Amino acid sequence: MVLKENKAKKEEKKNTADPDSAASAAEAKTAEAQDPPDAEIKAGDAGIQELQDQVAAEKDKALRLSAEFENFKKRKQREIDEFKKFANEMVFKQLLSVVDNLERAIASATDASDDAGLLDGVKLTHKDMMKLFESFNVKPVEAENQPFDPNFHQAVTQEENNALPDNTVTTVLQKGYTLHDRLIRPAMVVVSKRVEKETEDTKEN
Repeated sequence: MVLKENKAKKEEKKNTADPDSAASAAEAKTAEAQDPPDAEIKAGDAGIQELQDQVAAEKDKALRLSAEFENFKKRKQREIDEFKKFANEMVFKQLLSVVDNLERAIASATDASDDAGLLDGVKLTHKDMMKLFESFNVKPVEAENQPFDPNFHQAVTQEENNALPDNTVTTVLQKGYTLHDRLIRPAMVVVSKRVEKETEDTKEN
């Protein structure tokens, strides 16, 4: 009985002997609970950075999709504009033969004095047709006395001619035409070919 009382007194004395130490221990535990470890801070920072990277990636993806859509709209608009420009190409190709016949009629009737009225009518029809072509941006290809251009001219034959440089168009057999600067029919032409004069040495041989 006496031993138990002495032990209790010792414990009581121990607990009350150093109140400052007990308070310090309690504060340390509270500080540990309030201040998270460095590992948790680093993990939180990494998580924030990952979210920021994901947001930046999604934003970049959205910008790329927006740019691609704008390019798609522009490309489609160009295709529509091209279609509108050249939708009547086949019609004009068919009308070219009509113009050809009119021009042949004008050429054949020029020397016939008794067909003056007919010639005037054909010329007027031809003039109206060319105005119609011009209104739709159909234009004849320049060829006569021009350097031969395979992009716009189709050579039918060559003609010996020293008065012009080599590969110059001397005669237009059939006019070529463009539609909005796109060739719809090349000009059929005769091209010059220079004849080299024999030198004295060649003649002697």
